[in-house]
Amino acid sequence: MINAKYRRVVFAFFMSLFMSFIMSMVITFINLGLIDGFVAKWMEAFFKAFVCAFPIVFFVAPTVQKITNKLIKE
Repeated sequence: MINAKYRRVVFAFFMSLFMSFIMSMVITFINLGLIDGFVAKWMEAFFKAFVCAFPIVFFVAPTVQKITNKLIKE
């Protein structure tokens, strides 16, 4: 298993992986429809999205967690 000190990196990796995978498929489908070569276009969009999403999630997630903690009543 992965050491707990890497929790933030692992979280950011998987959150950005799943979100960019799903969102790139949705946006590619909305923009192009189900065309020939759809999967290739989707994978191109996914790679580009993931490259952006990983550092965004890594740096933004702690701030979002703090905001959420302030808004949630215990």
